Amino acid sequence: MSLRLSTVILPYRRWSEGGREAWQRAEQLGFHAAYTYDHLSWRSFRDGPWFGAVPTLTAAAAVTDRMRLGTLVTSPNFRHPVTLAKDLISLDDVSGGRVTLGVGAGGTGFDATALGQDPWTPRERADRFAEFVGLLDRLLTEDSVSYRGEFYSAHEARNIPGCVQRPRLPFAVAATGPRGLRLAARFGQAWVTTGDPKLYENGTPEQSVQAIRGQLAKLSDACAEAGRDPGSLDKVLLTGFTPDRARPLGSLDAFVDFAGRHQELGFTEIVVHWPIPDSDFAADMKVFEQIAMEAKAQLA
Repeated sequence: MSLRLSTVILPYRRWSEGGREAWQRAEQLGFHAAYTYDHLSWRSFRDGPWFGAVPTLTAAAAVTDRMRLGTLVTSPNFRHPVTLAKDLISLDDVSGGRVTLGVGAGGTGFDATALGQDPWTPRERADRFAEFVGLLDRLLTEDSVSYRGEFYSAHEARNIPGCVQRPRLPFAVAATGPRGLRLAARFGQAWVTTGDPKLYENGTPEQSVQAIRGQLAKLSDACAEAGRDPGSLDKVLLTGFTPDRARPLGSLDAFVDFAGRHQELGFTEIVVHWPIPDSDFAADMKVFEQIAMEAKAQLA
C-alpha cells in the first residue's frame, strides 16, 4: 500500500481569519486527510484562541469535497458517548461520509479537570476508555441502545439514520499500552501512535524507530489474540513528538528520509502539523507545501 500523507490543523484561528483557507488549501495540496485536536484547550495555546473540534470539522466539511476529516484525538475527558455519537452521525452526514474518529484515553492536561473533576488515575482512564469505545461502537451501529456500565449509561438512545459510512465511521485508536492495543485490535480500522514520549527530550531518531518497532510488535500480538490480521489495520504516525521534532519538515529530502524509514516499519499514513508561526509547529510554508505536493511520488 502506498503511503498516505495527511495533516492536522489546530483550531486556533477564527474561521474568517485564516481558518477556512487552511482547510481548503489542505485539500488543494492533495492531503489524504486533515484532522484537528479535540481539546478544550491545549498546552501553550491555553490562553489564546481555541475553537471546538466538531463545529470546526463541520465547517471544514462544508468547504471541502474529497479530503477525509477527523479528530486526533477525541477522549473521554470531557465527552460522553451518547452525545458524541449524535454529533458524529451528523458530521458524517454533512461530510458525505468522510469522517474518521481518532480516539484515545486522554491524559492529565487541562481537559482532565475542566469539568471540575479530579484527574483520573491511569487505571481509571484505561477503564473509562474501554467502556467509552465499546459503547460508542454500539451507538454508531445500532438504531437504539440501552446500556448501564460502571462509568456510562444510555437509555433507549436513538441514532437514526446512522452513519453514511457502514457499518459506522472508522475508528483510529491511539494506544501504546496492552489494554489500548487490544481495543485497537478489536474496534479500530486504524492504530495511531506519536512514538515513545520517554524519548522525546533525550532520545535519538534511531531509538525512536526501535521503540515504535516494539509498539508494532505488540499491536501484532494484540491482533493475533483477537483473531485479526494486523495487515487489516492502518498504521498512523502523528509526527512532531519523536526526537526528530520538526526536522523532517526542514526540507523535502529530510521528510522523504523520515517518512521512508517509518513506511518500512509498516506505517500507511504519516500526519504532519500545519505550520504555526512562533510555536513548536513552526515550519517554512513553502517547504511544507512542496512536501505535500512532491513527497508522495518519492515514497510510492
